[in-house]
Amino acid sequence: MIVAVLILVLSTAMFFFYFQATCQRILRTQFEREYFRSIARAHGLEFLALRTSLRGAGAEVDYRRLCKALQCDYLALTYLLRNAANAKQRYSNRERLLMVCFRWLFVSLAARRLVNLGEKRAILRLTSILQYFANVVGQRAETVAFATLPAADYLPNR
Repeated sequence: MIVAVLILVLSTAMFFFYFQATCQRILRTQFEREYFRSIARAHGLEFLALRTSLRGAGAEVDYRRLCKALQCDYLALTYLLRNAANAKQRYSNRERLLMVCFRWLFVSLAARRLVNLGEKRAILRLTSILQYFANVVGQRAETVAFATLPAADYLPNR
């Protein structure tokens, strides 16, 4: 019985370790340009301002406002990922994996805040996921701008 529990605990720990390592590897993807600034500016996303305020020396941040801004940016970017310049109108496997990671970190943020355990680091990781999503949206938008596909290919199939 003890061996079974030990195997279960170790397997779960290894799963989360590899899950985090895979997410970090995806986030290290290099893009041709930094698309995220123009996408954030064009759509009024706040994750860049949040990151800057968190990196400031000893700055106090309104936790409720921060969570609401992160959640709104996430919803806007996932909508753009699915609908803007995406002929298939589906998320890629990488995007799905990062969405699960974002949700997991966002839910664990409340517990981290209570225990005061790496809250800033988790928020910065959330903003890096949002930055990745904005870069993907920008890259897709630039690709479509120079593509020869007709506009009808980007309408949903109904």
